[in-house]
Amino acid sequence: MFPQSWLAQAAQRIAPFINHTPLTYDPELHIYLKWENQQVTGSFKARGAFNKILTLESWERERGLVAASAGNHGQGVALAAQKAGAHAIVFASEHAVSAKVEAMRKLGADVRLVPGGYGEAEQAGLEFARTSAGYWVSPYNDGQVIAGQGTLALEVWDDLPVQGNMTWIVPAGGGGLVAGIGVALESLGSSSTAVQRLVAVQSEASPFLHDIFHHGSQSGSVELPSLADGLAGPVEEGSLTVPLVKRLVQDFVLVSEREIAHAIATCWSRYGQRIEGSAAVALAAVLSGAVTERPAVLVISGGNIQPELYEKILSENGLQRR
Repeated sequence: MFPQSWLAQAAQRIAPFINHTPLTYDPELHIYLKWENQQVTGSFKARGAFNKILTLESWERERGLVAASAGNHGQGVALAAQKAGAHAIVFASEHAVSAKVEAMRKLGADVRLVPGGYGEAEQAGLEFARTSAGYWVSPYNDGQVIAGQGTLALEVWDDLPVQGNMTWIVPAGGGGLVAGIGVALESLGSSSTAVQRLVAVQSEASPFLHDIFHHGSQSGSVELPSLADGLAGPVEEGSLTVPLVKRLVQDFVLVSEREIAHAIATCWSRYGQRIEGSAAVALAAVLSGAVTERPAVLVISGGNIQPELYEKILSENGLQRR
């Protein structure tokens, strides 16, 4: 059982270090948008990283922090390590978005690039942590990381004008964010008669958690290049997120790469907001009709997209930055 008290503790613990990001409403689509692209590192991942690292004892931080990341978790770990006076080593794919790699390094992380995709980077990080005695900070397979991500839902709940029936549409990779939101909704729901429906979204190009949810296994999952790089790669065996996602998520849908690109462009033309592919899956699920329930909260999880790719997507959709 996940201790729900961890959520309130996490919210208090990380408050001095993160932004309470905006929640806006689109009346035409009848959706609320939670703009985590305006978080301190440009992504929600800072929440979980800060919560985990701030719960460590000084002697644990002194061992050095080890993580694997497509870029956003690594930035969160690097910033939290900087504030805590710790050293961070982050393993990333050699194909990771270069802007994210550079951002991790600017925040003080020792970034080590690994051949292959995110899965290979995670395995390299886990092995290094085992052999070096460094402290492993998972991007999703950790109760305190999950609790940190769940603080996002507490903010949304406080900011909603009416706390009624709602569908929550949440990007999912390893499942830390959607699990944390699920735990928060379960806690909030115990004191409300409103029904909260939780829907996870992933790209067709990397459907690992989706396949676990629907088929019980990721063994047959095929990974292709994806704009949603932060959601890519297999889920660590035995991850805490798997039973939480199976229990708390009501539906899990996939969107195409074309739909993700369209959502990135729409987010700029409609809201003037720059978002990355991993965040765009939530809006893509609405625009494509994969999720039709309203009203809905969309978690726009981050904005750290490679500039050249972003300009290309806008141009292909007949747009340019203002």
